[in-house]
Amino acid sequence: MTTQGSTPSPVEPTTSTALHHQEGSSPEAPSHSITDFTADFGAANLRETVHAYIAKVRGGEPGALPALLGLVVLVLTFGFTTKLFISVGNLANVPGQAAPTIIIAMGLVFVLLLGEIDLAAGTAAGACSGAMALAVNNNGNLAKVLHGGTFGAYVIFMAVALIVALWQRLWLGAAAVLFGLVILLTHLASNDVVSIALAVTTGTAIGVLTGILVARVGIPSFVVTLALFLTWQGVLLLFEGNGATVPTRGFAAINGIENKNLSPMWGWIVFVVSVVGYGTVTIFRSVRRRARNLSAEPLVLVLLRLVLLIVVGAFSVYFLNKNRGKGLVKIEGMPWIVPIVLVLLVVLTLLLTKTAFGRYLYAVGGNAEGSLRAGINVPRMRVSAFTISSSLAAFGGVALASYSGGVNSGAGGGNTLLFAVGAAVVGGTSLFGGRGRIRDAVLGGLVITLIPNGLGLHSNMSSAYNFVITGAFLLMAAAVDAASRRRSAV
Repeated sequence: MTTQGSTPSPVEPTTSTALHHQEGSSPEAPSHSITDFTADFGAANLRETVHAYIAKVRGGEPGALPALLGLVVLVLTFGFTTKLFISVGNLANVPGQAAPTIIIAMGLVFVLLLGEIDLAAGTAAGACSGAMALAVNNNGNLAKVLHGGTFGAYVIFMAVALIVALWQRLWLGAAAVLFGLVILLTHLASNDVVSIALAVTTGTAIGVLTGILVARVGIPSFVVTLALFLTWQGVLLLFEGNGATVPTRGFAAINGIENKNLSPMWGWIVFVVSVVGYGTVTIFRSVRRRARNLSAEPLVLVLLRLVLLIVVGAFSVYFLNKNRGKGLVKIEGMPWIVPIVLVLLVVLTLLLTKTAFGRYLYAVGGNAEGSLRAGINVPRMRVSAFTISSSLAAFGGVALASYSGGVNSGAGGGNTLLFAVGAAVVGGTSLFGGRGRIRDAVLGGLVITLIPNGLGLHSNMSSAYNFVITGAFLLMAAAVDAASRRRSAV
């Protein structure tokens, strides 16, 4: 059975089968001393599952447990120290505050799974959103506002990325970059939806070229992305000029991502669809695996998790549907960004857990040399991971522009990257590769966001504590990761 912590290479099942025949054991009664694939046989009950989870935590794989405990501690601490924290007006703002960090962190999970790092994700987000903002404010005609050969360099950059994507057989990436190149040359970005596509496809191009420098040229990802961190910061200054801000508040699609809400009825519809979909998939999977005499979560545990989801989800929707406006202004409903993040969570989770690409990514992160010998195209996997990371970073930049109402010349700098990396690591993704999930970005992003949110409600609290506490959380997460890796290696 493939696990996310240590994905076996495609050749391991064959080896395991051969060992079974050598020892004379049948598939119906495999020996625990021979193979690690015995977990695929039989259905565990609730007690066995609990014991297995405790053993897993003790063995150095705490998963999302630290992030969940962190959330509980933060909510209880801020809830008891200020009444403003548990209020509709405050908590309704948390999804919007957390979304840019969560989205960028989702992309970073792909890179971290390989044991790599992308230090340029923040400034790449700023440069891509800057291109979007300039295009939509100038009828899509970037050639008119980008002077000194900047527009020509932009076009050449996209064209080179297209050639590289085709060379590496990244067909979806090539299609995305080609679409961005067409948008750039035809001024289609006068439409705000198309301008968002320009930002994301520019991020795709950035990821392709970053990945090729790491995977094919052989430059360490730390060095490449540190250099590009400065490069994209400079590109944004070329786009906008020092100290300038390009507004996005007047464009419905861009502004609506963070600042518009679903109606209360549609909020309940999203909730029902999410719960029914999750419940159907998890219950069906448990029943089907039991019928095949494979390992399966106890149905009681699946139902308990579903009930918990229903309770938390229903409370959240009810909470968000309450009017949080003042006076004659009525503000109610779930922010658009919530279903957007949910869709990304589902799609990216399926990509990592239900596709060959995802299995190969975990395999490369766990053992790159073994994966190469097993026939996996390791350089292509690295390029793909950076491509996905930068594409999501670009969309995170769009969300950040929507939240702030514009793109300034320092967008994506400062703490943007640090908070995104911190979100992934705090959520449970390993810095050493081979272990992590998309949900880690969501949980960690909430933790990272609640710290400044809660501290900001204490008027007598210095902003210095925000940096100190956030840094402490990140340090603890890294320490837990290192300790877990050491324990699991014993």
